[in-house]
Amino acid sequence: MTKHRIYTMSFASVYPHYITKAEKKGRTKDEVDEVIRWLTGYSQAELEELIAAKTNFEDMFAQAPRLHPARDQIKGVICGVRIEEIDDPLMRELRYMDKLVDELAKGRPMEKILRG
Repeated sequence: MTKHRIYTMSFASVYPHYITKAEKKGRTKDEVDEVIRWLTGYSQAELEELIAAKTNFEDMFAQAPRLHPARDQIKGVICGVRIEEIDDPLMRELRYMDKLVDELAKGRPMEKILRG
């Protein structure tokens, strides 16, 4: 079975789109970074290293220091697919990140985005 092509894409190639999406709705790069750090456990410096190294999504999630235990509370539809129904663990992690950025862009309060 071949890997989905997003797995081999660099996080750095998608990250600016997350920032643009959030900023169009009045949110900030710092808030995007915060939700990504919450999900993955990376520090800000480690996140910046991933971007500089053009680390792909597969390695990014494989090397994540601590995937947040509350991430399974992220529910809903992203890209027309219900997150809870995604069988592939890596694809589910990617969709969790997409959903967090979507919630941010939609103006959801940070404490709710971070499942606090």
